Amino acid sequence: MDNLRKYLVEFIGTFFLVFTIGATIAFGGEGVIAPLAIGFVLMVMVYAGGYISGGHYNPAVSLAAVVRGALDAKQWLPYAIFQVLGGIAAASLIVWMAGGVMESSAVFKLSHVIIAEFLFTFALCYVVLLTATSKRTEGNSYYGLAIGSTVMAGAFAVGGICLGAFNPAVALSAFVLGATCCCKIAWITVIVNLVAGLCAGLVFKFVDKTDAE
Repeated sequence: MDNLRKYLVEFIGTFFLVFTIGATIAFGGEGVIAPLAIGFVLMVMVYAGGYISGGHYNPAVSLAAVVRGALDAKQWLPYAIFQVLGGIAAASLIVWMAGGVMESSAVFKLSHVIIAEFLFTFALCYVVLLTATSKRTEGNSYYGLAIGSTVMAGAFAVGGICLGAFNPAVALSAFVLGATCCCKIAWITVIVNLVAGLCAGLVFKFVDKTDAE
């Protein structure tokens, strides 16, 4: 039952993250609205569910947590499944509300996609591990703000040259949303996100030695 609660929290948190992303594109305002909304919804969902499931809402973050030792390896797949299902459910609802898929004319350069997605997925996972799992920062009240702000900064910085997903569940939701350019690079984005999460976990184990003390 405890595991089911964790999976449900991960589903709900990812649902609201992807729903906010889709809604700001389909119905929201222009300019700074989308990055602000996305960063804030992630922040509040991390605060809301962090004490239950860890508040990952992202298979790459969950993978980083496995490498770091904050999540049992056997839990990664169920976490990822519920995160992806939450994202797909949200994307499906947006498509229904919008009356169809959202076409995009954006053209992304593959090298830019790889660099941008890697850097900010790494940054996100790195920040999560250091602020939410390290013994030195245990019990702090700022971890949700730090995590949400990282995604917000990434959306502002590189949202125009890549999906700005930093999250395999978000990238896979592009298939449901139906943007042609997104579908072509979604799988590459998923792989890059997971590699970045793995790297962040390894870097954390090198720079933070509190577990060994």
